[in-house]
Amino acid sequence: MSVSVCPIATIQAPASQVWGFLAEPGYYGQWWDAQTLSIEPPGPAQAGQLIQARSRAFGRDWRVHFAVERVEAGKRQLDLTAHLPLGITIHNHITCTPLDDKTCRVAFG
Repeated sequence: MSVSVCPIATIQAPASQVWGFLAEPGYYGQWWDAQTLSIEPPGPAQAGQLIQARSRAFGRDWRVHFAVERVEAGKRQLDLTAHLPLGITIHNHITCTPLDDKTCRVAFG
């Protein structure tokens, strides 16, 4: 079974600032519901990078693995593949589009 969704949010911050959080896996622990355990290789998001994390739900810890598939900094686009418990795989295409100097739109789908 396949499900496709694309949440979109308008954020009251410049696109360059929001992209800074999206393009740096070291910041992911500030905005996702998981504790980042490792980033290999370290540094800004880059194709081939692997991110290991742990989330807690239902009274237990769950391992989560992410692979950075593609980064297009000029377009502020990031593709991640998430491998979740129970065999769930999610392909994420994240975009950050400026609306004006102080506002941007982030799409996650």
